[in-house]
Amino acid sequence: MDIHEIKNYLPHRYPFLLVDRVLDYKKGEYLLAKKNVTANEPYFAGHFPHRPVMPGVLIVEAIAQACAIMASKELGEESSDKRVYLFTGIDKARFKRPVEPGDTIDINVQPLRRIRNMWKCAGQAKVENQLCCSAELMFTYKDL
Repeated sequence: MDIHEIKNYLPHRYPFLLVDRVLDYKKGEYLLAKKNVTANEPYFAGHFPHRPVMPGVLIVEAIAQACAIMASKELGEESSDKRVYLFTGIDKARFKRPVEPGDTIDINVQPLRRIRNMWKCAGQAKVENQLCCSAELMFTYKDL
């Protein structure tokens, strides 16, 4: 999926759209996505001007957006203006290395459990095959 298709699945837009491409997807098993981190990202102006580092919460958000795309694909829902996904919890979040301008984040998410409209997924974000963040995310959706 390219960025145009992703916009059909997510309601997010610049500067908060944090998934640039979906590389692979297997129903019920995984979704692989990519985020290209550029020096022009607006948060780098203040985090930190002398040594830009992508905020950890935005890495978790990128994982969450990949999870939302996966959930939408599982449900066969392609319209981002009819549904919004909302966090209900974040467990086991760990940060192992900083993400800096010029990095490409490879995001891998897997569904762990689903009960009605509640999801729990595992996600990992890697840069150059080095783990930078892992977490278990819980979320639900709300139809608009």
